[in-house]
Amino acid sequence: MESILKKIKAYSTIIIHRHQRPDPDALGSQVGLAELIKHNYPNKTVLTAGLDVPNLMWLAQMDKVEDRNYEHALVIVTDTANTARIDDDRYQKGDYLIKIDHHPNDEPYGDLVYVNTQASSASEMITELALAANWTMSDRAAYLLYAGIIGDTGRFLYPATSSRTLEIAAYLRQFSFDFSALARQMDSFSLKIAKLQGYVFENLEIDEHGVACVTLTQERLAQFGVTDADTAAIVGSPGKIDSVQTWAIFVEQPEGHYRVRLRSKEKVINQVAKKHDGGGHPLASGANSASVEENQQIYRELQELFQ
Repeated sequence: MESILKKIKAYSTIIIHRHQRPDPDALGSQVGLAELIKHNYPNKTVLTAGLDVPNLMWLAQMDKVEDRNYEHALVIVTDTANTARIDDDRYQKGDYLIKIDHHPNDEPYGDLVYVNTQASSASEMITELALAANWTMSDRAAYLLYAGIIGDTGRFLYPATSSRTLEIAAYLRQFSFDFSALARQMDSFSLKIAKLQGYVFENLEIDEHGVACVTLTQERLAQFGVTDADTAAIVGSPGKIDSVQTWAIFVEQPEGHYRVRLRSKEKVINQVAKKHDGGGHPLASGANSASVEENQQIYRELQELFQ
């Protein structure tokens, strides 16, 4: 961490990226770090890069970053395991690149890599960085980092939640923000998402071992008036069924291929994801599929985990 802090001190312009289709941890770690640096180094120019996501604009919005901003800039990428997933490929145009992530380090890109797979979230890692630097924590930064932690831990439900995670969360809760309202916001969804969730429950295919899958075609998404990004809200829904152990949600893209969301309660699934242009955590991964046939192959590979 000391090397990262030295680089942050050395650069007058810092641009922070995260992964495409961000979740609360991606935004929380990215914008939380930006807020911390601006709060503790008010003379620095700190920008956040990437596309805004409509369903998370209540949490954070991106800056308008010009090409010229990258000249002699430090670039930091948070919560992103591989370069293909980085939002805005101008991350390569900076002077120096740092990777901060909690996913398995399958692609150690950048000039400096800080990866901790034991951390619950990138937001937990950013908080640790702030504590190590003895930075002053702002209310806004605490809010963002807390959002990232409860997002990636499922409000402290998932196995990655450690005693240190709870200590970090308790530290952040000392600051002035409405954590109850935040939790309600993150746990709520629109009526159209509720209807989509009902469709998932009604159409979930479950085998005798609790391996489940459902396919959401473009036609079905249009029926419910939702997008691929909206399906993130229901990715955990099959796991609420007690007999379901591992599941896949195949989301058809406009071009005809599929985005695959993989989750598991106990069986490690990221090796399956890696076989299909993906990766991620042992129990929460993503992959890509070119066809219905590949979807079926992925489902068979999940079933083989129980044989």
